Amino acid sequence: MLVEDELATVQPDRDTGVAVGVFDGVHLGHKYLLGRLGETAAARGLLSVVVTFRQHPRSILSPPTKITYLTSLRERVRLLKELGIDHVATLSFTPELSHLRAHEFVDLLVRRLRMRHLVIGPDFALGRGREGDAHRLSATGEEVGFSVEVVQPLVSQGDVVSSTAIRVALLQGDMDKVSRLLGRPFALIGEVVRGDERGRTLGFPTANLVPDVEQAIPPDGVYAARAFVKGGSFVAVTNIGVRPTFGGGKRLLEVHLLDFQDGELYGNELRVEVLGRLRGEVRFTSVDELKAQMSRDVEQTRALLVP
Repeated sequence: MLVEDELATVQPDRDTGVAVGVFDGVHLGHKYLLGRLGETAAARGLLSVVVTFRQHPRSILSPPTKITYLTSLRERVRLLKELGIDHVATLSFTPELSHLRAHEFVDLLVRRLRMRHLVIGPDFALGRGREGDAHRLSATGEEVGFSVEVVQPLVSQGDVVSSTAIRVALLQGDMDKVSRLLGRPFALIGEVVRGDERGRTLGFPTANLVPDVEQAIPPDGVYAARAFVKGGSFVAVTNIGVRPTFGGGKRLLEVHLLDFQDGELYGNELRVEVLGRLRGEVRFTSVDELKAQMSRDVEQTRALLVP
């Protein structure tokens, strides 16, 4: 099976503690759970392993369901490794994998990853029909030789920290709440592509990104941001939307880097940390009216982000 081949790429050289999940966003709740994994693994002389899925299980189990991601797989793996996790195994969540019974999936973790400890949340379940809940996994562990630790959810200012809660806050444009639950600014990452250079003619040149169709993005509007490119950091004004003043079109992410004087950006990777919502996207009656508002957006962003 594909899952066996993917797990075989890890090959730990000693017994492990394991956590399994999508871990989209690698938010504060994930960090709390994985912190317990690291502590227990260190105390018991185990390696720490995170098993993450390339696809969200709901996208396979309920095909019409559209899942947007807070972080790309590459970014997710990077963030997990930054937490000090020894190994990250990425699995393809396929229909074949979804049909495995709980004991079959656990057997793979024990054989391929040398699992001796499993850390889960209270609502965690694996295996066909979510049969492998905390109670059943604990019973299985007693039989085959691994322990199960249930970590309660992290609560922040009355909010249970979860990827779902972060997506809801993101859809509302509440970037303060998004950052609080993530434990860091929300970021969009992509390659700078050539646009129609309309911003340059207006006096506000922009770096243009086309968001991935699976990437969760804030609602259309204008945002104060910080952009990272070519090894530098720049305060930026970011517009997400279809530019209704010019007749609309496909959704773009346009980033005006304040005080950038380092030439062209085409082909460079740009990381945009979206820090605060300034306003919604508006159709202006004239170009001059638009330019005046863009000047105000720049000044508001400077006031918010420049010490």
